[in-house]
Amino acid sequence: MAVPPSHLRGALLSLAAFGTYATHDVVVKVLGESYSAFQTIFFSGLLGFPLVTMMLMSDRTDGNLLPKHPGWTIVRTVAAVLTGIGGFYAFSVLPLAQCYAIFFAMPILITLLAIPILGERVGLHRGMAIVVGLLGVIVVLRPGSVDLGLGHLAALSAAVTGALTSVIIRKIGSVERPILLMLYPMVANFVVAGLAMPFVYQPMPGVHFGLLAAMSAMSLVAGMLVIAAYRAAPAIIVAPMQYSQIAWAAVYGWLFFGERVDLWTGVGTAIIVASGLYIVLREGTPDVSGNRPVLENRSRFETGAFPRISLLMRLFDRRRAGD
Repeated sequence: MAVPPSHLRGALLSLAAFGTYATHDVVVKVLGESYSAFQTIFFSGLLGFPLVTMMLMSDRTDGNLLPKHPGWTIVRTVAAVLTGIGGFYAFSVLPLAQCYAIFFAMPILITLLAIPILGERVGLHRGMAIVVGLLGVIVVLRPGSVDLGLGHLAALSAAVTGALTSVIIRKIGSVERPILLMLYPMVANFVVAGLAMPFVYQPMPGVHFGLLAAMSAMSLVAGMLVIAAYRAAPAIIVAPMQYSQIAWAAVYGWLFFGERVDLWTGVGTAIIVASGLYIVLREGTPDVSGNRPVLENRSRFETGAFPRISLLMRLFDRRRAGD
């Protein structure tokens, strides 16, 4: 059966998006060698504010900036801040491939967290996929065989809190204003990083400010590509393309940082990717999941520098409906 042209276009757009994200992460790692994660987040968030300000000004939805679910909004905002800090720090101290291997556990964690938060019913198949995926994380980390440091803890915490932000969006996203859900984490990231700046700031040459601007531009380009991909093809086509980042990580890690993907990282990554793909495919099967928490999660881990894709798409849809 021939592949519809729109599906192929969606797959190619998402591949381009995740290649752009991987390039963005190389810049994060380069800057992380010289600067604190707080400093990188502060300036990348500062550069991202004009975009959110324009969206806020163009949002014609009636209402204010007070959340309807303040408790969940606070939890999500705190989780988003921790995700950005943990993710940026992990990239600065761990090999790229190892970071991605741990972050790829997010679909597994999303499925797990969706049980208590969304009331998701997980049957035997997805339950086994969760267990296998978590075993893959253990293979990558190899506790007792290698020294686990703060970077591993940061990556794991970013995966957990990133999954939590995604599940909370599924819970409250339909009733909260998208611009509100975008703004709170960005402001919180900016404030927390700003408070840390007097203790961690290092002077930055112009070329490094240029890299920060490039990071913001790549976040914007990648986000727009992901939106275009989801407009062209269903989630079950687009979502698996995120795993292409491991190929970029292997190439970039070798090319720029002299990194090699060791055997057990490769084996563990393969296990995690296989379990994540299985969860995606199961969610795409009718009557398996009413919430589809993984397929409806259209963003990478949240850094606060760029709004979540699902929220941007919802805002665009509302603006289109208003027109």
